[in-house]
Amino acid sequence: MRPLPTLIALIAAAAFGGFAATALRGGLEQPAQAEPLPVPAPAASTAATAVPGIAALPTAVDGQMLPSLAPMLQKVTPSVVSVHSKQHVRVSPFGNDPMFRRMFPELSQDRVRESLGSGVIVDARRGYVLTNHHVIEGADDVSVTLADGRTLKAEFVGSDADTDVALMRIPAQDLTAIPLADSNTLRVGDFVVAVGNPFGVGQTVTSGIVSAVGRSNLPGLGFQNFIQTDASINPGNSGGALVNLRGELVGINTASFNPRGSMAGNIGLGFAIPTNLASNVMGQLAANGEVRRGTIGVDTQNVDERLAKGLGLDEPRGAVVTRVYPGSAAAAAGLRTGDVIVAANGERIDDSADWRNFQGLQSLGSQLALDVRREGKPLKLTTALREQPRDGLSLDPRLAGASFGDVPESLRRQGLQGVLVTDVAKGSRAARSGLRKDDLILQATSGKFSDLTSFRASFAEQPPQLVLRILRGNRNGNLVMQ
Repeated sequence: MRPLPTLIALIAAAAFGGFAATALRGGLEQPAQAEPLPVPAPAASTAATAVPGIAALPTAVDGQMLPSLAPMLQKVTPSVVSVHSKQHVRVSPFGNDPMFRRMFPELSQDRVRESLGSGVIVDARRGYVLTNHHVIEGADDVSVTLADGRTLKAEFVGSDADTDVALMRIPAQDLTAIPLADSNTLRVGDFVVAVGNPFGVGQTVTSGIVSAVGRSNLPGLGFQNFIQTDASINPGNSGGALVNLRGELVGINTASFNPRGSMAGNIGLGFAIPTNLASNVMGQLAANGEVRRGTIGVDTQNVDERLAKGLGLDEPRGAVVTRVYPGSAAAAAGLRTGDVIVAANGERIDDSADWRNFQGLQSLGSQLALDVRREGKPLKLTTALREQPRDGLSLDPRLAGASFGDVPESLRRQGLQGVLVTDVAKGSRAARSGLRKDDLILQATSGKFSDLTSFRASFAEQPPQLVLRILRGNRNGNLVMQ
């Protein structure tokens, strides 16, 4: 094995909120000194209250009390919880060097990593709590603190790293669930309120507007269809609620964007997972404990100026099909090499990344209406997403016992392509050859591939010798499958 060059780093802009609390303790030990505010006089029957030294503040307009978010928040805040996760790790002064760790095991110490985030009760009867995958990722123990002060142990139901959604279950006793809104009705300019536990200081409310919808192509994240808001979303807000003025859940807060990192303060670029997407993922997690995705079975690439002219397009836009796999849904629908996908289910497709993101956000079996350009002429085709077989035995007997999946989208956006080993059965043929769970297969003697679909296609003819180029941790090397 030799060290693999460092992968493209996640831009510090995605300041996730699940890891907030402990580092800030020192900064809170010396609270700022503030002068007490003047106590206003009791409200009179007039429309203004006089406060010495400042202008009169109206308490009512035309006999109506001024608007306040307080009544709505009284209904919302019991549904928003704090999420406390613990992970037990073994720390060595020699870092990850395996030789020194084995030579001096007595120098390694057990440590507990703790992080704080937020969550939302979405089903009081079943005790379901939605949060972010990154809030509870790798946790050995997760507890939830309710708005009334109760702390309950949470049971992990399932999570999906590619949409950053996780589902937990807590004892269903006197819980308050938040109603879910149709996030597809959100418009730019709608008022929204973010509720969560930023920096571990306690439940906090911030407000703003919807700055954009359908936001994607953020660095380092998975499949994306974010609501963007200027409501402050700080570390610890992750997994919390983004609500409309009716007190309905429109999104799950997930990240803030700041090139200088989270300590630079809020700059009004917060992102939330739309409720419709989170609800779809939750349904799959509740039913299966995981999210299964499908494909129509094509490879695509971006359309540049040269290709646009050759394909008879008015502009260099869309995802041009470079390969249609035999027996795939795309082949059955009549899609051909050279076709350009410019929209799917009415959603604009500008490039290959848009197409991949669109597929990843759809449920397995979803029907797709494709707007295609074939030799410059418009064409409409209908197809559906099919699941790829994942077992190694169906590919090659030397892979028996292994299961495969696509590389997480967050890593793919950093330029990493290949196939992820999702499981290896103990004592199986693949295990005896040294294949391990979480290995990334970058290359193989079976042929070229970039994802699970093309990996399977590369085994149309089984190679005499099967050698896999794998990435394990931060090292890579060749593995001969026996």
